[in-house]
Amino acid sequence: MSEFQNDGLPQREELEFIEIVRQNVHSGDTIPKPDAKDEFIVKGWGKRRKERALIYLIPNHKNPTKPYQKGITESEFNIAYQHLIGSGSFSREWFNDNMGKCAEEGGCNFTTIGGVFILLGLAEYTRGRYEKKSP
Repeated sequence: MSEFQNDGLPQREELEFIEIVRQNVHSGDTIPKPDAKDEFIVKGWGKRRKERALIYLIPNHKNPTKPYQKGITESEFNIAYQHLIGSGSFSREWFNDNMGKCAEEGGCNFTTIGGVFILLGLAEYTRGRYEKKSP
């Protein structure tokens, strides 16, 4: 998959998808997570690895008033979305093999991307993978 057209601009479908995320995932939203004991909450938009990213909060059990922060970049969302649409699923194995920097930051990034897919009505979770919902 080429992330950019020859003119260097993001492809239209990628722009449309990230706009859907921006318009429908808001600060304070709870991200659906399989097997999570605590809530993971959207903080808002910021920067990760020099790119615009959706920032979310992770519970800090040692200091509950200071949650950890992680983020998913726009390009990471687009890569995952293209894979979900193209293959019909988004698995942890594929995530680990193909989204290295995102995976290195933590496995919770996989379930956050999948949780956003669920919030948008694009997928449902079934044991280690997010399956594309039929229209």
